[in-house]
Amino acid sequence: MRYAHIIGWGCHLPERVLTNDDLARVVDTSHEWIYTRTGIRQRRVAGVRETTTSLAFEAAVRALTVAGILASQIDLIIVATSTPEAMFPSTACRVQDRLGARKAGAFDLSAACSGFVYALSMASQAIATGSIRHALVIGAETMSRVLDWRDRGTCILFGDGAGAVVLQGSDVPGGLLAYELRSDGSGGDLLKLPAANGNPMPFLGPEYYNQHKQQTNTLSMNGRQVFRFATQVVGSSIQEVLERAGLTMADVDLIIPHQANTRIIETAAKKLKVPPEKFFTNLDRLGNTSAASIPIALCEAAEAGRLKPDNNIVFVGFGGGLTWATAVIKWNVTRPEISPMMSNWRRLLFSLSRVNSWARRLGRRLGALFGGSFTPEARLKDADKWKIHQDE
Repeated sequence: MRYAHIIGWGCHLPERVLTNDDLARVVDTSHEWIYTRTGIRQRRVAGVRETTTSLAFEAAVRALTVAGILASQIDLIIVATSTPEAMFPSTACRVQDRLGARKAGAFDLSAACSGFVYALSMASQAIATGSIRHALVIGAETMSRVLDWRDRGTCILFGDGAGAVVLQGSDVPGGLLAYELRSDGSGGDLLKLPAANGNPMPFLGPEYYNQHKQQTNTLSMNGRQVFRFATQVVGSSIQEVLERAGLTMADVDLIIPHQANTRIIETAAKKLKVPPEKFFTNLDRLGNTSAASIPIALCEAAEAGRLKPDNNIVFVGFGGGLTWATAVIKWNVTRPEISPMMSNWRRLLFSLSRVNSWARRLGRRLGALFGGSFTPEARLKDADKWKIHQDE
């Protein structure tokens, strides 16, 4: 058994900031009403040129830069998302193509706000069995495109963004120590997002909603029931996974929860009898970014100096499904110093990967145009078409 260590991390957020006051201009709410109930002051919203794939790609580039490895070394890419641009090709395959990670398998994972921890556990198991050495795990969402901007119970909560980590197999003990994945489908109607059925997602946020009134694939939630569910599972799930890892709450240095609601986090802290400061939060600035919330918070915790070697870190996610997932990580790295020259060099490599992807597409088109057909019947049809063209 090999250990799956986090060796790189990165996140990317849209430029546009949507404040509570901005929302108050398009829906019946106010900054005070939102903040007192959720702890959210603002969130990021994807622009017209930003997609789940583009956010995920930028986060992946940053994670690979911190890890100091090339995209060609990645064996597996998993993207946890509830807001892909298409059912297929997957967001993970789109990211794989942009990175030029030609040796990597790639797939999307759907477990709503628990998705990142689910994906982390899947990649870690592949590393533990020795089938892969490096994995790229991404949580990426454009939740703003699946919201009913007339529903103040949901549109005030969510934001967009992406976070990623690079996992590496090692014989050194540490990394992912234990995890727990759970679900309760009987509560699926409490938080749901219907399939898009090919309808385009609206861009840019609430003021554009009127242009897309025909859209039916919007998120709906029973807020009270989801709050009750979350406050029940967060504390108990953390205690169970710590027991599995052979640790106690006294051994935990930092808890990085899914960023859903400040009151959920405060309730969990009381149940666990730990100070709220043990929970890392960025909810006030970014809102609920679903599967992206934990990796984004991880990046910010690392930037803030909250993660040190030998720290025991807990991830806990919960959301639609209903699903919940918890993991314990032994942190064994410090952020390396990365020069601007190195960052620019890696950017150049990824740009070359885009050129390579374009060349492969062109090669397929030329092959289809001049390569002929594989079956005798099709070749005969091609010959007839060619004869007709010659006669003309």
